[in-house]
Amino acid sequence: MSRLRKDPRAERATKTVAEAGRRPRLDLGRREASPASGRPRRDPWREWAASLAGETVTGPERKRYDRSQRQMNRADAARFAKERQSLDATDISPGQPALRVVEAPAFAVFAVVEAAGGRLSRFDRQVLGAARLLADAGDGGGAVVAIVPESVEALGEAGADRVLALPGAATPAIRASMLRSAVEEHGPRHVILAEEGDSADIARRLAACLGEPLFADVEHLTARQAVRAIRGGRAEIGLAPPRLMTIGEDRAKPHEAVPCEARPLEDAAAARLDDPAILSVEIIPGDPAKLALSETDFVVSAGNGVNDFAAFRDLAAVMKATPGASRVVCDAGLMPRQAQVGASGTVLAADCYLALGISGAPQHLQGIAGCEHVIAVNTDLHAAMIERAGLAIVQDAQLVMPALLKLLQERGA
Repeated sequence: MSRLRKDPRAERATKTVAEAGRRPRLDLGRREASPASGRPRRDPWREWAASLAGETVTGPERKRYDRSQRQMNRADAARFAKERQSLDATDISPGQPALRVVEAPAFAVFAVVEAAGGRLSRFDRQVLGAARLLADAGDGGGAVVAIVPESVEALGEAGADRVLALPGAATPAIRASMLRSAVEEHGPRHVILAEEGDSADIARRLAACLGEPLFADVEHLTARQAVRAIRGGRAEIGLAPPRLMTIGEDRAKPHEAVPCEARPLEDAAAARLDDPAILSVEIIPGDPAKLALSETDFVVSAGNGVNDFAAFRDLAAVMKATPGASRVVCDAGLMPRQAQVGASGTVLAADCYLALGISGAPQHLQGIAGCEHVIAVNTDLHAAMIERAGLAIVQDAQLVMPALLKLLQERGA
């Protein structure tokens, strides 16, 4: 293993025959010895024995191509090793994610979210994601300030650096007035709201209070441009991200990187109410059994695996959910046609969907594509609804319904 390597170029030269008047040719039968390159071969056995003894065998390094583009020079390797040591020295308990902390933000981006029931909806996360995009523009020195009506969970995971609570705002007029005070106090670079429901109303009231233009229903947002449709959708207009804008649903991606600090802001300026027309507001919840499927947040549906529909209706009433059904059940006349869920019935946008004894036909799965959480009860482990569900119970729905009803009654639901 210690013999010298052969030089292929020298071997080719020794086998090349040059004749007068003819081009050079190779004579593969020639056996003349070619000079060696002088570089000894590696001895893997010697290196293995040296590694067992704790020794290091060094030899001449030859150049090679790094096709993976992962090789780094020594300066970069030393820098990365130093950064890794500093990260290892950080006191972070196992399982605890690192937090992104912005101590002195250069500017602020307000993200006004609804957060009904203290939970962020999918649209709320998209609004926070759009604000995160603008806060990270340029040098990334901005901070996202989440404007919430009450205490909300998982704001840091959604990308909020600061949290400003404006409690007691029951109407859009009061919320717009309180938001106006916060804008005048903190002076954010951008204010983003959802183009939906009360948020759209608040955005227009805020624009009137501040005397600033509103760039409504943004369809495409980047760090440098905001685009929306004009002239009935026949044309588009784009400009630099304005200060006050609303964004449509599914127009921005939610924040999925390192969680942020979500530090509460204190000493918010008091709201100036300009003679509100509504002095008191009482929110009266509707009867879930009478709500339309397209307007409710919680739907419990029965499929071919449900036989006791009296128990099914009792369970829906106790859970305060709107009853639904599959196409097979509605075709059999066991549930009204307006209760049918699916592409040929009603397409849902509920927060939670409980499917009892539904296998999951393609048209039914299309109808629940917009549901945030899906719970399935079915005896077939390989059913399409089980695969779609975030939580699955592999059991007969006829056995699950009375057990669940008994548990809810014991807890006084």
